[in-house]
Amino acid sequence: MSLFKGSGVALVTPFCATGIDVKALHDLINWHIDNGTDAIIVSGTTGEASTLTYEERECLYTESVNAASKRIPIIAGTATNNTATSIKYSQLAEACGVDGLLLVTPYYNKCTQKGLIAHFTAIAESVKIPSILYNVPSRTGLNMLPQTVLELSKLPGIVGLKEASADITQITETFRLLPSDFSIYSGNDDHIVPLLALGGHGVITTVGNIIPKEVHDLCQSWFDGNFNTSVQLQFMMNPLVKSVFAEVNPIPIKAAVALLGFEVGSVRLPLTDAEASTVQAIKTLLMERGALSE
Repeated sequence: MSLFKGSGVALVTPFCATGIDVKALHDLINWHIDNGTDAIIVSGTTGEASTLTYEERECLYTESVNAASKRIPIIAGTATNNTATSIKYSQLAEACGVDGLLLVTPYYNKCTQKGLIAHFTAIAESVKIPSILYNVPSRTGLNMLPQTVLELSKLPGIVGLKEASADITQITETFRLLPSDFSIYSGNDDHIVPLLALGGHGVITTVGNIIPKEVHDLCQSWFDGNFNTSVQLQFMMNPLVKSVFAEVNPIPIKAAVALLGFEVGSVRLPLTDAEASTVQAIKTLLMERGALSE
């Protein structure tokens, strides 16, 4: 079972003085649906998951489901470096009506590959909705090996992988080992086409927060056999991708979403607002693309 095919946007979380800005959240999700986004991922890295309280997660999950109204899947990032807490968040997300889960590898305390299998198995078996694994060693300090993904893919509740290791040799081996119906998504916006060429099902994107139609069109063009169109879209978006990762994610992308007129608030400490030079670089690129006026 594939949760989605195409462009899944790892959504920024809009904050206000009292917590989640529900109106801004609805506005964002409706805008993404209008612009072709194929799925929304909330409470991920880009959504500042580590700063959310339990009550804020409940609000975020419930209101995202309400805003989408079954038009596209809502996927919740629920994994932490504590298995019991991950289960609690996963069961909460399921109760709120999300369509699936995104499960990042444990960070800081880390674990062995055997530990990864035990951790993800416990989470996946605690709910009835499907899960996508998330490998991002640059942030977690822990790399999930292809053989580990293969073992976890045998669980009926684990249906995909967001792969952000940027190690093309490892990624190719993962594709070689995994069955074709197991959904593998690029976790790096500048590597979408290479993963599609290996058989990928799309991307879980950060830059899609500000250019949703282009990221959707890149994926759809590939699926339609218009490979050169996909390649050209990848080339066109890569300077913008570089600019939104000029500082640690989600600092630049949240500033970029605000440039488009959405009331998303500031990032939460320990993150701090983007430097003026970063914002200006993003603004210039958006203006060049016609996505932002003077």
